[in-house]
Amino acid sequence: MNKTLQKLLTVIITLLLLGLIFIPVPYYITKPGTTEKLEPLISVAGKHANKTGSFSLTTIGLQHATPVTLLIASLMKYQEIDKASELRAEGETDAQFNVRQMYYMNSAKNNAVEAAFKQAGLKAEAKYNGVFVLSLVDQSDAKKLLAAGDTIHAIDGKQFKSSDEFIAYVGSRKKGSSVSLTYTKAGEMSQRSGQVKLIDIDKKGKVGIGITLVDDKEVKTTPKVTVHTEKIGGPSAGFMFSLEIYSSLAAEDLTRGYEIAGTGTIEADGTIGRIGGIEEKIVTAAKAGKDYFLAPDDEITADMKKADSSVHSNYDDALKVAKAIDTSMTIIPVKSLNDAIVTLQKLPIKKE
Repeated sequence: MNKTLQKLLTVIITLLLLGLIFIPVPYYITKPGTTEKLEPLISVAGKHANKTGSFSLTTIGLQHATPVTLLIASLMKYQEIDKASELRAEGETDAQFNVRQMYYMNSAKNNAVEAAFKQAGLKAEAKYNGVFVLSLVDQSDAKKLLAAGDTIHAIDGKQFKSSDEFIAYVGSRKKGSSVSLTYTKAGEMSQRSGQVKLIDIDKKGKVGIGITLVDDKEVKTTPKVTVHTEKIGGPSAGFMFSLEIYSSLAAEDLTRGYEIAGTGTIEADGTIGRIGGIEEKIVTAAKAGKDYFLAPDDEITADMKKADSSVHSNYDDALKVAKAIDTSMTIIPVKSLNDAIVTLQKLPIKKE
């Protein structure tokens, strides 16, 4: 074999190896992540619980798979492989995916504040800011003005109280007509305005701006609550946020001296909801040496069973994993913020 051919083969093999290591495939890998203590992340003005233990949220690691990482994940316990289509909307870009996750986190914060204040018998006022743009279709004329993460405050000078009212107004207009948008760009305070043409958004002749939208709201309270989660996305920390906030408002040490982790979405009424990645979160919390883990005891509906006969509640899955990894960490089922508070109040104070 001559030197030229050897060099060519070396280059080809190197490129193939690099491709196997670095070229993404349409799959994601979720694996155990981190636990983050909440006290440094959340502050309630003038309030403090003087906890002897701590509350922690749990995260999972999420990475775009390559052929090599896909193979490794398939051989590892508590690493889950998901099709990209199961996690991302059709045509959704990386930027739009990240914006959606940040929106979910912001919504979780708002719900957590409302739930905690209601539980404490205090007032929390939800202020509607407009509609939050999650994504835009390719043919949308609004792409010249808007991007994922922006907020529309008014159309034709009209403000609305919900995204449903917004959609109804736009839907009453004719195709090809123009509307004036008043909006703010993500991260900016000053409002802008501009004209966009309406387009067909379905085969039935329905018109719209060509955006995916949700309500943009913020919750105002006294005392003021500040939550720092700039690097964390998704809705699953909402319940633990509410627990930390309530503990500060009530000036009550609900930890009883223990290191307590948990997960779950939260509604404004305090209902705790199902999350993904419960297995990985149990492994994460156990490795971090937590004493207790609060897991959603969510209801499994007939429709859920029909779609997946093997589905179980987060709590049941958490118990199964805890037993498999032989952890001393106790799994506690929770259905609501009030349920969690009552359960924690019954724990014996940890002895030093």
